[in-house]
Amino acid sequence: MSTTTASRAAAPWWAGALAGFLAAASGVAVGTAVAALLQGVPSPIESVGNRAIDYAPPFLKEFAVRQFGTADKPVLIGGVVATLALLAVVAGIVGRRRPTVAVVLVALIGAVAVVCAAIDRTTTASRALTLVPSVLTAVVSLGALVLLLGNLRERERAADAHPLGLGRRGFLKASLGITALALAGGVVGRLFGDAAAAASRAGIRLPGATKAATPVPSGVEVGVSGVSDYLTPNRDFYRVDTALRIPDVPAEGWNLRIHGMVDRELNLSYRDLMGMALEEHRVTLTCVSNEVGGPYVGNALWLGVRTATLLSMAGVQDGADAIKSTSADRWTAGSPLETVTDDRNAMVAIGMNGEPLPLAHGFPARLVIPGLYGFVSATKWLTDIEVTRFADFKGYWTTRDYTALAPIKFSSRIDVPRSFQAFPQDKARFGGVAWAQTVGIEKVEVSIDEGDWVEATLGAEDNAETWRQWSYQWDDATPGNHQLTIRATTKDGDTQTSDRAPIRPNGTTGWHSVQFRVE
Repeated sequence: MSTTTASRAAAPWWAGALAGFLAAASGVAVGTAVAALLQGVPSPIESVGNRAIDYAPPFLKEFAVRQFGTADKPVLIGGVVATLALLAVVAGIVGRRRPTVAVVLVALIGAVAVVCAAIDRTTTASRALTLVPSVLTAVVSLGALVLLLGNLRERERAADAHPLGLGRRGFLKASLGITALALAGGVVGRLFGDAAAAASRAGIRLPGATKAATPVPSGVEVGVSGVSDYLTPNRDFYRVDTALRIPDVPAEGWNLRIHGMVDRELNLSYRDLMGMALEEHRVTLTCVSNEVGGPYVGNALWLGVRTATLLSMAGVQDGADAIKSTSADRWTAGSPLETVTDDRNAMVAIGMNGEPLPLAHGFPARLVIPGLYGFVSATKWLTDIEVTRFADFKGYWTTRDYTALAPIKFSSRIDVPRSFQAFPQDKARFGGVAWAQTVGIEKVEVSIDEGDWVEATLGAEDNAETWRQWSYQWDDATPGNHQLTIRATTKDGDTQTSDRAPIRPNGTTGWHSVQFRVE
């Protein structure tokens, strides 16, 4: 047959694009559904995304957090899906005339997904089981592509060229069937993802604390509308981590192993922890990704067992200077041994603001170490604590140009006014929060239009591990556009520097400023 005749006989480009898209969608839907039914197994899209996270340079991670905030994970997943869809569409278009080339391209895409699954650190299942969703994705995508491309052939050519060629009516039927398969797979994935952990958490009733937190002092709230709540609600607490899919870890069967340079290895169940001397402490956590004035800081009431108690039970050996903590998805962090054995309220937490840890914040258990940035102190979905030495290991982020020792740099933030907010002249009242975990805030000062520093009013102090609210009433406000700048001083007498430092390697510095208007 001549090239001209073949070109006239070929299906329109949009039909090929649809064939490629539906083939990929059906495979991904089946793989996602199977992953949702297998506890601890990431979907193919998640495995590819996890590899992108692990291999991305630190500056790219910082850019993503800065530009997209807590939406960085949906953006990444969206990017992976969009890339896959584009490649699948290209394969379908090419496959109208060169089906072999299209099959090879889709097979290569499937092979990438299988390789990513094979090296995915986030799985909590066996490696063989982890491969199942990606292998099924590749097989279903290839089968659907072959079926759809075959049905795009003209009826008279199909008999000679393809055993599955049933004409364009057959293509429509096959498309509808594959679409139904994709939708069914999506529904299953939606319904059963994280099902085991969610059901486990729903059945837990936390015991009362052996050592309950003292009542929140009167006056911690300064009464300025728009200032962050003193205790951050769980739904509003920031989340910054590397997990594209929250690890599905039910409390039943969960185990915390404490080992390494200890006299006695411990293996503790969730029930074991609930039966120990539980303590409540209010602690403010801060992420190293928090820009000056940023949102990645929050204060909560935590319930758990002191790490000092657990390590005393294990018996720490001489020479150890660190703990290496590992999450269910094999993320690691290193923390100085002294920070989990001194008088600060470091704990393995199982409760947050009066309820079991939310799934996104570490259920069944997590580390809370006051005074250190989260990347070396706040391991969620905790499964392992190894007593060791810094010389013998590196945590996830310390292999990516972040420091191994990361005490939180004290800071302050303006919550009110928001950028370009307008105030009546007689109601120019401002407020925000300041924190210096384990040390405490002594004072907060404000400067308007780069004028003299004036001391703000502080809310009552709860403890040195929590933030403090502040407020300031500008009694002689003048109409027009203005700039408010803030700085804090700790109880050690240190005052915030105006020098700007980047996130990497150990957190930002600088004064927070906001433009506003008085009318």
